[in-house]
Amino acid sequence: MQTRDDQTHFGFRDVPLSEKQGMVDEVFHSVAGRYDLMNDLMSAGLHRAWKDALVTAINPPRGPQPFHLLDVGSGTKATVFDINGGMLAVGRERIAKLGRDDAIDFIEGNAEELPFPDKSFDAYSIAFGIRNVPRIDQALKEAYRVLRPGSRFVCLEFSMPDLPGLDRLYDLYSFNVIPALGGAVTGDRESYRYLVESIRQFPAPQRFADMIAAAGFRRASFTRLSGGIVCIHSGWRL
Repeated sequence: MQTRDDQTHFGFRDVPLSEKQGMVDEVFHSVAGRYDLMNDLMSAGLHRAWKDALVTAINPPRGPQPFHLLDVGSGTKATVFDINGGMLAVGRERIAKLGRDDAIDFIEGNAEELPFPDKSFDAYSIAFGIRNVPRIDQALKEAYRVLRPGSRFVCLEFSMPDLPGLDRLYDLYSFNVIPALGGAVTGDRESYRYLVESIRQFPAPQRFADMIAAAGFRRASFTRLSGGIVCIHSGWRL
């Protein structure tokens, strides 16, 4: 018999916790090939500015000193880490075209069980990925474990607008335009319906900051961007 602790959400549906990761994998296998194109269309290109803000927040040092970034969820020395092989393949192909194969490692695995030693990274970044992790609290604990003292956890994730009136427009756009656009561009309307629903299920910014702090990070904080549509979350491993 399953209990409430054995359940989680997949969009607006309750599903067995053990099944969520496989369902998320199917979503991203389906959309991987046109993921960036859809991001450009859905956000009118804003996602690139949001990711630039994430890089600025990480603020890697300039100069010859080594700096090892763990980027979880397949962004772009860095170690790119993702549970989804399709997303990694797209990233690996893009990096090969740029001639940067020597600077980036691509590793497939689960954010809840990172295959890295304790205190081995100078920064941890994750963009639009943590809301898809079945056990977010466990992923945060793993992020803390693999970061060196003095290092920073930085997360870019969708939120809900905090400007009066924008929230209603955002709902209309999200639930009507985005799934239809996903169906037209990728042939997969349902995956984009899930992505929209997953945003609504993600903890509010202050609640997520509390979760970051509960994992051990200090100075947990968040910054709203674009009227609160996205937030940059941060915490320090002291």
